[in-house]
Amino acid sequence: MKLSEHLQPERISTDLSSSNKLEALTELGVLLAKPGNGPDTTEITKALLERERLATTGVGEGVAIPHAKLSGLEENRIAIGISRTGVDFDAIDGARVKIFFALIAPLSSSGDHLKILAQISRLLKDPEIRQRLIDVSDAATFISLIRVEEGKQ
Repeated sequence: MKLSEHLQPERISTDLSSSNKLEALTELGVLLAKPGNGPDTTEITKALLERERLATTGVGEGVAIPHAKLSGLEENRIAIGISRTGVDFDAIDGARVKIFFALIAPLSSSGDHLKILAQISRLLKDPEIRQRLIDVSDAATFISLIRVEEGKQ
């Protein structure tokens, strides 16, 4: 299973307008809700917020990986958001977040979501890759970059 197999252009925004955590999670919730059936934006955003109350998913180095499990969902969904100015997201290092990989998974998920989270974490460890992802201007280029990096692994 490759991360790129879960990416859809309509769930990628290379220009988030959020200035705080709630706004960012709402924007990501909108992306995760489309296209498709299942949970709506409100349910998704609420689930992501509930997860944030446990501990921040702002993992540092300008990266956040908000995630949650939801009923009524049949597949893992990933949304990606890039913020040019960064978002105050209560990251563990205090840095503003510029790269968001949001994941929602079915309640019955047997562990595929953990594999996806691990792939995202591995990918974003490299500062050069993070910068190239921040610099992309459209969803197709973003997905292409992910595929190139997967080919190196």
